[in-house]
Amino acid sequence: EVQLVESGGGLVQAGGSLRLSCAASGFTLDDYARGWFRQAPGKQRELVAGISRGGSTNYADSVKGRFTISRDNAKNTVFLQMNSLKPEATAVYYCNAQWGLLDYWGQGTQVTVSS
Repeated sequence: EVQLVESGGGLVQAGGSLRLSCAASGFTLDDYARGWFRQAPGKQRELVAGISRGGSTNYADSVKGRFTISRDNAKNTVFLQMNSLKPEATAVYYCNAQWGLLDYWGQGTQVTVSS
């Protein structure tokens, strides 16, 4: 069964850090472009960070310098390290793996940043 499972969300104070994990099963994550998206209440889902099959990374301007996307191929997992968190980062964070017509999403993990 193809599955992406996120973990690591929670409640943190502004300025704090969280590390999200996304573990894949049923397919090899490194064969896909991977991304972390987030969706805040009443807002559209947006790309936060992405990592290509070749390992190139890209970030939303709002998180550059504070968030880092990385991978562990041995664990078939992608991570999102989030530092210096701000209240506007509060959202459900989703992991995505995409290649061609194949597009997989996790169930999401809630991140809440208190001021």
